[in-house]
Amino acid sequence: MPMRTRAAAFAALTVAALAAATAFTAPAGAAPRNAAEPAFLDASELPPHPSSAWTAGPVSDGFPAELAHCLGEGVPAYDYRHRVFRTELDTGAVQVTVVTGSPAKGEALAARLNEEIRTCADRIEESDPEIRAEGRSYGSLPVEEGAQVHGLHTTTSWGATDIHLLSVGRDGRTVTVVGWGQMGDFDDAPVAAFRQTTTTAVDKLH
Repeated sequence: MPMRTRAAAFAALTVAALAAATAFTAPAGAAPRNAAEPAFLDASELPPHPSSAWTAGPVSDGFPAELAHCLGEGVPAYDYRHRVFRTELDTGAVQVTVVTGSPAKGEALAARLNEEIRTCADRIEESDPEIRAEGRSYGSLPVEEGAQVHGLHTTTSWGATDIHLLSVGRDGRTVTVVGWGQMGDFDDAPVAAFRQTTTTAVDKLH
């Protein structure tokens, strides 16, 4: 997600998340790395941008800073991988995946991530009195073991306004989070297209 307008707004959360990221190593019971890594989204599978093409970065190790505004200190330590997507304008996206040690661990992680996203707006407002935040639920998706779609809108005292869509999906022991963001409000969010992107992301995991 683009960081230009939200860098100051989420500074405290980002610093905490990046500090915590140094401890994001695989815990006992995590699945070992192997050749059958989960597949990631392609740029063409993101919600279409009306005037700019998406480009996809490489798949990289670690938890992405782009999700720090909601998934910072509350993210359990696992062997995460991620891919960042960008447009030429102020719209960006990110996907993170993790293979846990069992379907039960995957279910627990997905539940924890959904709870972190559901409480994100309150935590943002508590961390900075100059930010107003509102979260919304866009329901569940019947893909593999299921996915949940969320929205988050933030406004600042200096006039910045940003809209984010986030989803958590699971296929057995594998969990993925997809995030999308740009300047705007809930009316600017491509919810239907993002739900399809989430379905594709979960379908592609294995």
